[in-house]
Amino acid sequence: MGDQNIAGLEQTPVNPLESSMLLKRHHNGTLHSDVPKESPAKKLKVDCEHEVADPSTAKGQDRRKGVVPIKPESIHLFNAQSRSEVADDDAAEASRHTDSRDKHPRKRTKQKGQNVGRDFGSSRDALQLCSTRTTFPEFSPAECQFGSGCIFKHDIREYLNKGKREDLDTFGGLCPVWDARGLCSLGWKCRFAGSHSRERDTEDGRRELVLIEDEERKAKAKGRGEGGEDGGVLNVISTQQKSALMRKKMETPRTDKYISWLDQNAAELDKQLHGGNRQDKDLDGKESREDNRALYSEPPFLPSEKRRVYFGPETPVLAPLTTQGNLPFRRLCVSLGAQLTYSEMAMGMPLIQGNKSEWALMKCHVSETLPPSFKGARNIVVDYGNAKDFKFGAQISANKPWLAMKATEYLTNLCSHLRVIDLNCGCPIDMVYRTGAGSALLENQAKLEKILRGMNAVSGEVPITTKIRMGTKNDRPNALKLVERLALGGHEAQEIGEGPSGVAAITLHGRSRQQRYTKSADWTYIAECAALIKRFNESSDGITDTAKESDPRAKPAGNGGRVYFLGNGDCYSHIDYYEHLRDAKVDSVMLARGALVKPWIFEEIEKNQYLDKSASERLTYVEQFARFGLETWGSDEIGVGTTRKFLLEWMSFAHRYVPLGILEHLPPSLQDRPPAWRGRNDLETLLGSDNYKDWIKIR
Repeated sequence: MGDQNIAGLEQTPVNPLESSMLLKRHHNGTLHSDVPKESPAKKLKVDCEHEVADPSTAKGQDRRKGVVPIKPESIHLFNAQSRSEVADDDAAEASRHTDSRDKHPRKRTKQKGQNVGRDFGSSRDALQLCSTRTTFPEFSPAECQFGSGCIFKHDIREYLNKGKREDLDTFGGLCPVWDARGLCSLGWKCRFAGSHSRERDTEDGRRELVLIEDEERKAKAKGRGEGGEDGGVLNVISTQQKSALMRKKMETPRTDKYISWLDQNAAELDKQLHGGNRQDKDLDGKESREDNRALYSEPPFLPSEKRRVYFGPETPVLAPLTTQGNLPFRRLCVSLGAQLTYSEMAMGMPLIQGNKSEWALMKCHVSETLPPSFKGARNIVVDYGNAKDFKFGAQISANKPWLAMKATEYLTNLCSHLRVIDLNCGCPIDMVYRTGAGSALLENQAKLEKILRGMNAVSGEVPITTKIRMGTKNDRPNALKLVERLALGGHEAQEIGEGPSGVAAITLHGRSRQQRYTKSADWTYIAECAALIKRFNESSDGITDTAKESDPRAKPAGNGGRVYFLGNGDCYSHIDYYEHLRDAKVDSVMLARGALVKPWIFEEIEKNQYLDKSASERLTYVEQFARFGLETWGSDEIGVGTTRKFLLEWMSFAHRYVPLGILEHLPPSLQDRPPAWRGRNDLETLLGSDNYKDWIKIR
């Protein structure tokens, strides 16, 4: 399908006069902006635009750090008029969480100013249709218990004519939910209702509105989902289960026993090891350890045997992305070759309280529950049951052992399709950090180890992993010490023979909390940590004292009890991916912003080559996301609005992709920012615009 046939977008040139930053010309011919002050990043882009305005001077220049090397013929100065501030990459991690510095984020204050009367519209229909009419024929609805006192509409024709907006003509006017499942659960509320409804003649001569179902499509979709969802959605918990969580009626017997044991042992061990009898320091080390073990009581149970997992060169991982890592985007990445995916970060407390929106993050598509595919490779790991493995894992955030353990036990009991449960120890935002969760756990490593041990004890057969940063401060990285502690066990654990923490894999993001995204990821430091893990995996028998050898079930899931180690940060091409595997010696690489900018990076990794996607193909991915979004959130007014919202959020990253065909040097760098450029056709230029009005136009 050629670019000329995509919804007429090629025929719509980018208007150089549509601008949020108007460039003016001095009397001496130089350009200036009427914007009074610019950020350094923005100034760098504009300066670069001025330098390469003359193509003759651009040729032969060396590649400038921080600037995308655009071919001279693709430099387009007027397009800078739509350029705005550099995107805030923190949105990939925590955009949906409010900052704790807002004293009253939910407090309603009186609006002031000249725009108080502005109407932003509503995501609901003008007239609300009663649920007893939503999926029923016009003349045979369900009985409404409120009768004439019901505040919702019961007249379907009035609702269709006055209560809802006109049907959409996207996708040829065919409802994507009905197309995938054979029926649309939103019935008359669907914005494509005309595609699955008709009028029929009744015996009494009247015309009745009825909904249409396709039995062939229904049979194909049946059985692919849980909880009444036939669209291939899994890990769905029922309303009754959420209610039981809210009313604290769901028990966690393993967590309760383990927490009771922790409380009993913690005080005595702390006194003996840290603050008690100093004479022990003068005793022989072995004798001292034996005394410590005498004070130590065995836990009420040992961790269950874990399901084998594998992380390797064949398994590029899609990182847990807050807001952006939603189910439709993960489906898109899986279709393009992602072998492992994670949910968005879920907060521990809302999970154990049965919060609906938090448990919705645990939903996954059936394509994410298929085993990872290793093309051309067999018997990667001895005794690794690939057929029993999944692609989808959950990530949670917690600041206390009991909270993390309860959330873990609930997840393993209620969600049957989880590859791993990952503890977030890298979230940098204040709201999470100030509660002692996220990257704050990097400063309390003993507590972090205790949390992971508890999660490993109660998670059943589901392995436990963690994602960390280098540290909280730029000049004080502490990930090396943490990696050693998690791989071997801390001082207390070694003294009492408790063994390693039991984590199956550790992912290190090569930045500190303080750094955020201001500098490139430090892959040299990642390589140091990877080398440390490798030494531990290869010589664990020699390092571990046989007198304090732990039970094999306390060891992590993996090949022979090894701990997998993944790197994360600034991976934007297959060249970056395989260089990190070769140079940093990590087992695999986790991709975040690189996948947001170009989801087909997984396809590039699989084929080990660059893929210069055309504008038509990229627009097809936008359409595919929209279809997946409507299947996930519904095709009514609210569902369409939700899909539009998340589509625009994704495009705030996707527009940053610069086509390979106009680059002067390879490989591209994720940290580089482009000067104003013009694509090889109008659609390509439009897809590269950072003007939100153009995103709406594409949407």
